[in-house]
Amino acid sequence: MRISQLSAESGVPIPTIKFYLREGLLPQGEQTSATRAEYDQSHLRRLRLIRALLEVGRLPVATIRKIIEAVQDEETDIHDMLGTAHYALSPAPEPAPDDADWRDAREMVDHLVADLDWDRVQPDAPTRDELAQTLVTLKHLGMPVTRDELLPYAKAADTLVREHDIRKIPLDGPRDTAVEALVICQVLYGKAFDAMRRLAQESESARHFGFRPSDDCAGVTPRKGPEA
Repeated sequence: MRISQLSAESGVPIPTIKFYLREGLLPQGEQTSATRAEYDQSHLRRLRLIRALLEVGRLPVATIRKIIEAVQDEETDIHDMLGTAHYALSPAPEPAPDDADWRDAREMVDHLVADLDWDRVQPDAPTRDELAQTLVTLKHLGMPVTRDELLPYAKAADTLVREHDIRKIPLDGPRDTAVEALVICQVLYGKAFDAMRRLAQESESARHFGFRPSDDCAGVTPRKGPEA
């Protein structure tokens, strides 16, 4: 396909495609003349990946380039390739080893990782520091978290990943597709989970404290489906 067709099928404007080509994010097409190149399905897959990293992951071009390099390097195994994208989506906060609260929080995180048999998680994984910083923030807000309080959340995450998340990543297809699926699952399913948790909180709050329709909702007629 020509670049105009590639643009039409991908929804990416031609000037943007040319920018990706110049930046090395998109492989060059097969040159058929001095002014024409042909593109194929691999270019469409790469454009989908770039858009996922840009629009869903909100990653800068320099970071996307590192992920693309991992995708293109066949010597980089699947785990390390996915890890490159995974860590890019979770930028680590600045560690504060001189702060006692930080040290305590990071120690709790490391113990939690060990208790759950997540021993394959790298010691310098940015998600360890991200969780530790969250625990520090909770403590500073007067809501310190104990290991026992954190454990149910960790176990729920473990079950979701083992039984659902990992199965959504197509490992028997193109490497671009696997990374695209990881980005979409991590970001958008994460947002969906947060929304469903808030729905569950509203429902449980009404059950626990007693539901009383507000004045604004009292006169609202339930939405009906289409008439037969």
